[in-house]
Amino acid sequence: MRATPTYFLRLVGLLAFLTVAFPLCAQEMPAAPVAAPAPQRVTTNFGAKAGFTAALALMPGLRIDDMPIEEIQNNYKVGYFASLFMRINFRRHFIQPEVSYNVNQCGVSFHKPISPDAPLGTMDGGTASIYSKIRSIDIPICYGYNFIQQGPYAMSVFGGPKARFIWRKKSETQFYNFDQDTPVEKLHPFSLSLTVGVAVSISRIFFDFRYDIGLLNLTNHIASASDTPDDGDAIRYRRRDNVLSFSLGLFF
Repeated sequence: MRATPTYFLRLVGLLAFLTVAFPLCAQEMPAAPVAAPAPQRVTTNFGAKAGFTAALALMPGLRIDDMPIEEIQNNYKVGYFASLFMRINFRRHFIQPEVSYNVNQCGVSFHKPISPDAPLGTMDGGTASIYSKIRSIDIPICYGYNFIQQGPYAMSVFGGPKARFIWRKKSETQFYNFDQDTPVEKLHPFSLSLTVGVAVSISRIFFDFRYDIGLLNLTNHIASASDTPDDGDAIRYRRRDNVLSFSLGLFF
């Protein structure tokens, strides 16, 4: 059978019609419904914890009678704390504000500089020490991430700022073997720290390890019991406390 020009014209017309009609029909067809993303589940936990602390006193610029002290030995003391917290969970992430009562203890010792009035041939000015017990109300707000979360087991890292409100009436600093007239340390009422740590939880029980890095100077000034300005000016330093803590806690 021979193809005629009319046959080809009809075939071209049919192809042109299909080329135009198919896109129009596709636009008029209703689109398949798209499933909405599942809402992100947010849960809230409350809990309590208690533990022990070991504070490290950093005293750069320590000077006695305007003479710098180069070698300072830290004497670690064990403190304690108790805390209540709330944890807001969203998938593997969480936000955890806390409020805690802390008793941190620390001390330093060093060799005193030799006084100009010391007898000729004196090789050592003796050893002096500073011991402090600071009570405070701390409010950290930490962001955390559970990098292990399997059944009742979880392991997380966290960090965030911590505000410290110093209870100055219940805090004390003691100076031993100083020639000055009973120095008295006056503390600032507020300080700020940076908290980083790791936690391991098994069901409702968890263990918390954290390290607080002091950011602000705790010492306002150092006076003397006799209110003699010269005695207060004889001891000068800036002080920050870094604190390592371990706690055992329970989710309610």
